[in-house]
Amino acid sequence: MDIAEVAKRSGLPASALRFYEEKGLIVSLGRQGERRRFAPQILDQLALIALAQSAGFSLDEIRSMFAPGGAPAIDRQMLAAKADELDANIKRLQAMSRGLRHAAACPAPSHAECPTFQKLVKVAAASAHARKRKTPLRANLPG
Repeated sequence: MDIAEVAKRSGLPASALRFYEEKGLIVSLGRQGERRRFAPQILDQLALIALAQSAGFSLDEIRSMFAPGGAPAIDRQMLAAKADELDANIKRLQAMSRGLRHAAACPAPSHAECPTFQKLVKVAAASAHARKRKTPLRANLPG
């Protein structure tokens, strides 16, 4: 398939395909005239790339999911680690949601007087600081 057909069938712009090739995520078979040509299994590779991106894998991590010929070669420990990371994020977001819902319905005269809301603000600030340092934050959110 030429790059235009791959773009059409995958829904990705040709520029994304060229970028993926430049980053080593996909490999073209060469060129026919001015256009890159790809093997039919490129669509499966692109689907796996999309799935991995939606799960939060980096492009370097995604590149490591393919053998040199383009066949999937996925490290199961990497999948388990990403699942753990997603579970931790889900837990953090659920706690944040509970805190926000509490603040929205809090009977205190103002948010400044709501201890639960104040704790939420402190945890959010500490979390932002930890993300800047790229270190995990271990804090209990309200709720």
